[in-house]
Amino acid sequence: MKMDCTYIMAVRLENRNESAVTVQKILTEYGCCIRTRLGLHDYDEAGVCSPAGILILQLCCGGEKSQELEKALGAVDGVKAKLVDLA
Repeated sequence: MKMDCTYIMAVRLENRNESAVTVQKILTEYGCCIRTRLGLHDYDEAGVCSPAGILILQLCCGGEKSQELEKALGAVDGVKAKLVDLA
């Protein structure tokens, strides 16, 4: 069976300290769908991490499951998720 890995999701967390635990639980629930995960956040001159962050996900679970994940993440306060189909 060939995997459908043409979906990329960008996720923006406005306040990582408040949403990280909930987002991690959702990502764990959909863990078999996530082939690649990249987390990005900024920090200031004092070396303090920004409260905001971005996740880039490569998904290998088809459109329906990918859309479920997008909806679940988007339901979290302060989290915005956008799914892109590169097929």
